[in-house]
Amino acid sequence: MEDCVFCKIVKGEIPSKFLYQDDKIAVFPDKNPGAPIHILLVPKEHIADLTDAPEEIISAINQKIKDFVKEGNFMEKGYRIVINGGTAKAVPHLHFHLLGEISKERTV
Repeated sequence: MEDCVFCKIVKGEIPSKFLYQDDKIAVFPDKNPGAPIHILLVPKEHIADLTDAPEEIISAINQKIKDFVKEGNFMEKGYRIVINGGTAKAVPHLHFHLLGEISKERTV
């Protein structure tokens, strides 16, 4: 998709600091964080919604979330995973939010 901000980030047209990338997914910090740690996990291929995603993409993202949770000690710090779908998405490209250092008394 030509005007998709996440496609442009993945292609390097918009600068971002990649925390991880492989042939299927890219991981980078959210530009407008909603938590002390807020990263986005996106498929490199433009996929509009979770309902359109092949299982291999969901599996790759799921594994990377597990890796970040373990490496970042998020079990102790607290974390949330958010996926917006349909018209609730601000960007029409499938993306998972991993928010870290979230307590039970969170405001986000």
